[in-house]
Amino acid sequence: MAYIPLVLVVVIVAWFVVAYNKLVRFRNQIKNAWHQIDVQLKRRYDLIPNLVEVVKDYMAYEQETLTKVIEARGAALSAKGPAAQAKAEGLLTETLKSLFAVVEKYPELKANQNVASLQEELTGTENKISFARQFYNDSVMTYNNAIQSIPTNFIASFFNFAQEAYFETEPESRAVPKASLR
Repeated sequence: MAYIPLVLVVVIVAWFVVAYNKLVRFRNQIKNAWHQIDVQLKRRYDLIPNLVEVVKDYMAYEQETLTKVIEARGAALSAKGPAAQAKAEGLLTETLKSLFAVVEKYPELKANQNVASLQEELTGTENKISFARQFYNDSVMTYNNAIQSIPTNFIASFFNFAQEAYFETEPESRAVPKASLR
């Protein structure tokens, strides 16, 4: 009977250590997920100047579109945190869409192998970014659930584990695009 309090203390301490380590693991997973997004965004940012360089000679009358792409890339590069990054990425995505729409108007550009290759690489990178964002948001959900659930919420509040923000798209990017056949 004298060992019961000792066993109880050992069980509580063991649970505490396991719960704390779980929270640390989840928090580190979020950091890793964010870095995965960052890696894919860096790849995207590196491809954009190459694409602009290839198309700028063909698009003498479309300099405004190219300028917007470069400005959006600069804003995305300097964005900090999920909310600012999501906003900047939404703008960059929209400017890239307008650039690709302009490319469609120029048959010689459309036929250019370098342009086609860069567009294909950007499309692949966009898919990787999408998967990385999904992994990040899944990691945030797991972590936030853990710090809000009893009994780990006591450990989370004691050690200042704060909720993380989701990577959310801007409301404008959720709008259904209008298709016109004219």
